[in-house]
Amino acid sequence: MPAVIKAGDGVAGIEIGTAQVPEAGSGQAVVDVLATGICGTDVHIAHDEYAHERPVVMGHEVLGVVSSVGSAEDAGWVGAKVAVETYFSACETCDLCRAGRRNLCADRRSIGSFRDGGFAAQMLVPVGNLHRMPATPGELDGVLSEPLACVAHCLLDPPVVQPGDRVLVTGPGAMGQLSAQVAKASGGLVTLAGLPADSSRLAVAEGLGIRTTTEPPEEDFYDIVIECSGSAPGAAAALRAARRGARYVQVGIFGRDVTLPIDLVLYKELTVTSGFASTPTSWRAAMRLIESGDVVLTPLITKRVPLTGFFDALDAATRGEGLKTVVVPGRRP
Repeated sequence: MPAVIKAGDGVAGIEIGTAQVPEAGSGQAVVDVLATGICGTDVHIAHDEYAHERPVVMGHEVLGVVSSVGSAEDAGWVGAKVAVETYFSACETCDLCRAGRRNLCADRRSIGSFRDGGFAAQMLVPVGNLHRMPATPGELDGVLSEPLACVAHCLLDPPVVQPGDRVLVTGPGAMGQLSAQVAKASGGLVTLAGLPADSSRLAVAEGLGIRTTTEPPEEDFYDIVIECSGSAPGAAAALRAARRGARYVQVGIFGRDVTLPIDLVLYKELTVTSGFASTPTSWRAAMRLIESGDVVLTPLITKRVPLTGFFDALDAATRGEGLKTVVVPGRRP
């Protein structure tokens, strides 16, 4: 089957090639892919800034329908519309796995980086990775379930934002938009900050009732700052905007070493937290947020492309155009 395969160095090492059609073994499911989102991690993998194993079918923000399972007891999943947790396997024996923190297992192998992912017509996953999608206004909203679960891990496990907290989110990409919505749903007074070039992205947030700004954030003002830009200037602005005793949350990935005014952590006694990928707990929270309508996903999907449009979509994601571009394997050019 056609697939987007990372086989060599850099973007030049990505090809639209042919991958083996999967078959489900015991405890596994084959998912017919409806759509897979392009995210910042895909950009980092393309530029060899994020760990991966080659060759591998890229893509981990997957929405699909279960077409087959390998065990009779899992037959109830066939035909279900699902979103997919990203971990294909972990060691299950280390202290972190035994504590329920499989996301931090050193031997974790995830789809799209170490196991074949969703930029293809079908993919293979453990049945335990499947989440039934609740009804949503948009047919492809489920592609944002995985990034929402990552945000939920950063902000809800444990809860970061308390009602009335002044919250700054830096970076109006998909992760910033989701973080702003989750912070607002938690009772925060949220401001989403971007650059003048982000006007179209900020307009989406404004349409969802989120305050936005393109001005430098007020310094020493916010109770919670959530950095989603993955850029050194964005992180520096967030650190300066935090009041004394505030919390700084790193959501964005830089992909490289950056220089920051880290002494502000000491001078202001900031609490610095983050969250790597997602957990079953954060996935359950994400599904509840989607089902309740507290997080709205449809407006964040700004472009749909077929597999053959992957490279144009990757370029757009690298440049920060739009919000969420999704690859639809069955879509015609």
